[in-house]
Amino acid sequence: MKRVVLALFGAAFCIGPSLFADVPTHGIVVSGHPLATQAGVNVLKSGGNAIDAAVAVGLTLGVVDTHDSGVGGGCFMLIHLASGTNLCLDGREMAPAAATRDMFVRHNKGAGDLSLTGPLASGVPGEVATFEYVAKHFGKKSFADLLLPAAEIAENGFPVPADYARLIESEKDALRKFPASAAIFLPGGRPLKAGDILKQPDLAQTYRNLAARGADWFYRGPFAQALGTWMAANGGILTSNDFANYHLVLREPVATSYRGYEVVSFPPPSSGGVHVLEILNILEKFDLKKMDDTTRTHVLAEAMKLAFADRAYWLGDPDFVNVPRGLISKRYAAELARKINLRHTTPVPAHGLPPHWQTDLFKKHTTHYCVADADGNWVACTATINTSFGSKVVIPGTGVELNNQMDDFAIQPGVPNYYGLVGAEANCVAPGKRPLSSMTPTIVFKNGRPMIALGAAGGPKIITAVLQELVGMIDLGETPQQAVAAPRIHQQWSPDELFVEKQLPDDLKKGLAQRGHKITEMPASSVSQIVARSPDGKGFIGAADPRSNGTVDGW
Repeated sequence: MKRVVLALFGAAFCIGPSLFADVPTHGIVVSGHPLATQAGVNVLKSGGNAIDAAVAVGLTLGVVDTHDSGVGGGCFMLIHLASGTNLCLDGREMAPAAATRDMFVRHNKGAGDLSLTGPLASGVPGEVATFEYVAKHFGKKSFADLLLPAAEIAENGFPVPADYARLIESEKDALRKFPASAAIFLPGGRPLKAGDILKQPDLAQTYRNLAARGADWFYRGPFAQALGTWMAANGGILTSNDFANYHLVLREPVATSYRGYEVVSFPPPSSGGVHVLEILNILEKFDLKKMDDTTRTHVLAEAMKLAFADRAYWLGDPDFVNVPRGLISKRYAAELARKINLRHTTPVPAHGLPPHWQTDLFKKHTTHYCVADADGNWVACTATINTSFGSKVVIPGTGVELNNQMDDFAIQPGVPNYYGLVGAEANCVAPGKRPLSSMTPTIVFKNGRPMIALGAAGGPKIITAVLQELVGMIDLGETPQQAVAAPRIHQQWSPDELFVEKQLPDDLKKGLAQRGHKITEMPASSVSQIVARSPDGKGFIGAADPRSNGTVDGW
């Protein structure tokens, strides 16, 4: 894997040539769908700021990318305001009040199908609360202004992309179990094909109701009532009271220094921010730039393994469990770095013990997009309904597809979830608790100035994608497009395998195997998006992941 190394451009981050004939100077948007990217740019051009544009992107993705995200799901939004303030908006789903620790255990064994599909799989979604809050407090446009263009797309329809059609085909049996879902994605009993026009009039009306009545319509009005009625009739435990009790949480960002940059990311219940920073702190003890590809990749994999062992034990909702801040301390990273053997893999039988673990605590399928504007506002947002089409449940008459985030809890300690991740008591189900997430919206600063915003989709592979892109750009001088396109690896401790993309060169795979790694190929690891400053520091460039259909646009 030949990595292209470029020089750093003065005090600014050298991010290479622009993708545009003229470098955008007013703002830039990168997202997973061209219609969503265009929606964000339209908002910037009409006087909105980056926060407005981010909300417009998210709402549009909820129409055109419904298998990944939507108002039936949640999000983590990291915002850097032009004033210099960094904000973390936790719009993660919450477990119902009737949830119990063993609600997915049958015959003393975790039943993962119940946490993935159907009425028990969903938590109370937080995207609507998050989007309305940030538009009201930090945007220039009304929430209604941002909703109505997306409602028009839902009403008029859009051509189904080939990858969307493939997902519908793969999930058709599960979608068919729920009439309102089947009516949208399997009209006449036939899965939508590539090029078919997908119209969602019920979702369009939901957006218009939100525009007219705000989030109260969703959490304390007709939508919550319709959901409660459907759940009661179909064996679910979510109620209208659960929706009325939902609350957005403003959290303190986590941050670390890395080779002269400040990396700011999302705190628990995200595991992503904590463990990207933990791994960067470990890697800072190694001169990655001078290493050959095999040694560098080996060190990355070993550092990932150490962090994911900690994730399995320590991480959960900080409002319910003690999550030690020592996980991101430089001292703890130095201890972990000493465990890495440059010539061979090292067994990691269990989690580590960070300093002051009892007292120094954090206080109480997915899509990612980034936006920046000329005023200095930057947004990195990751939104999700979890696996493709979430719980597969669409509440009749609303067009809203519900998440299956309950699977992100440890349904039973030691039982893997959909992504093969195991958890301990810290991430067990509890009423009102937020499940652990891997979402990792991140912003990188140099001398207090935002330089890069990034994040990814793809379950636990989000964490390792963001990590490798940061190493690529900061350590190896790659452009955002080079960093996002480079073949990736993934090591999550359990199972103890090194997952590699097929594009990883054969000689590198062989070298890693010789150092003791059990190599398992994967077709693609995750999908990421990046925005960054242009080399002269006066404009922006971006990178959309070539693994998907994302686009970059600006003006």
